[in-house]
Amino acid sequence: MQESGEMYLETILVLSRDRNDVRAIDVGQKMGYSKPSVSRALSRLRADGYLLVDGNGYLHLTDKGSAIAEKIYERHHVLSELLTRIGVSPETAAEDACRIEHVISDESFSAIKQHVKEHS
Repeated sequence: MQESGEMYLETILVLSRDRNDVRAIDVGQKMGYSKPSVSRALSRLRADGYLLVDGNGYLHLTDKGSAIAEKIYERHHVLSELLTRIGVSPETAAEDACRIEHVISDESFSAIKQHVKEHS
């Protein structure tokens, strides 16, 4: 899965925690993307089995999509927290975590997560 797909799944997850019904337009507004870009990306995610769209146009993550979204969301949260703790501004920490969360190895993230847990 490419970084952009992970970002869409994470955005859908975050939006679904705030409201019951998430539509493509909500995703586009949150991410700042055009309708055609969102439509293409969501079509790919649907075709690959990460996303379902019901008869009313509401988006639902499949188990497969939800697993990736949760993984990326957890990485974002833990990395943002660590960066903030070491003195990075919350805004910069969130931006940097957003980039790091997609490329960090499972091994490195696991070690960072354990370190943050031990030093809470």
